[in-house]
Amino acid sequence: MAAATVRPLTRRTRLGAKVLALVATATLVAGAPAQAGAPADGEGAPPRGPSPFTGLTAHQGPVLAVKFDNARLARPHTGLDQADIVYVEKVEGGMSRLMGVYSSKLPRAVGPVRSARESDIELLRQFGRPALAYSGVRSALQKVLRDSPLYARSQGRLPGAYFRQSGRPAPHNLFARPDAVLRSAPKADRPTDIGFRFGPAPAGGTPTDVRTVRYPSASHSFRWSPREGRWLASFDGVPARSTSGSRLGARTIVIQYVTMRPSRFKDVNGAVTPYIETVGKGKALVLRDGKAYATRWTRSAATGGTSFTLADGRPMPFAPGQVWMVYADRR
Repeated sequence: MAAATVRPLTRRTRLGAKVLALVATATLVAGAPAQAGAPADGEGAPPRGPSPFTGLTAHQGPVLAVKFDNARLARPHTGLDQADIVYVEKVEGGMSRLMGVYSSKLPRAVGPVRSARESDIELLRQFGRPALAYSGVRSALQKVLRDSPLYARSQGRLPGAYFRQSGRPAPHNLFARPDAVLRSAPKADRPTDIGFRFGPAPAGGTPTDVRTVRYPSASHSFRWSPREGRWLASFDGVPARSTSGSRLGARTIVIQYVTMRPSRFKDVNGAVTPYIETVGKGKALVLRDGKAYATRWTRSAATGGTSFTLADGRPMPFAPGQVWMVYADRR
């Protein structure tokens, strides 16, 4: 059976998108759970169903996004290996930050946590109104985040949800307790369809051993491991690991080529913050099963998800499991 063509999604049209996804289940698992309106924490256990973020059956807890430090002194990370989705973003000075999105699993602690950026608001709108854990922002950006459709929960606003870990230098030692953050945002939205499709690998693709995305002051490499059946991540040439000892990586890596223009904000040193434009369209490279697939991405509005399609218009299926989204400069 041919898969249904993925159209850019908005929150008003996701019910229709769910019906289309069900039609395509012979080849793809679309992730729009029927339990999106399930009771909140405290009223019962989170419902179980196919996660729209990973394609796996999981608890559909409220969505929490966490901003992670990715400086050398911030590694290894805690709890990043349990995220449903990991985003890699360019920040000031050509360095990188990470953002983990959680729903299926909730670690006891995550970090190191760092500051948010203006373009995080646009990126996170596709999740409805999620909670966002971050260390803080420059004063000029505080009102923007406060007025955004997010449950923005910084260390300054919710100090009891954060702690400093000994043995790490500041500012790379701030950690968050996800359950405490979510308790302060009891109406945070549960998962809905953000455009991901999961299923068997399509024909074609280019055999690939390793792929690297470079920023001026950071590099991110993903090497295929046939033994583990996933792409193993390295940061700045060093294997990326969790504090649990596990190697970071995923079965699906999406390299999305986007415009990263100067924003209207600067960091404490006067460096201009990049604004990552995630609404629009462009090229993407999807890595899965030891191959690279040339695709196109489309996101028509901030309130909608992103579709990834092959040259013939068919949806590009991801391998079930954690997904990494790596933003690269448009080409």
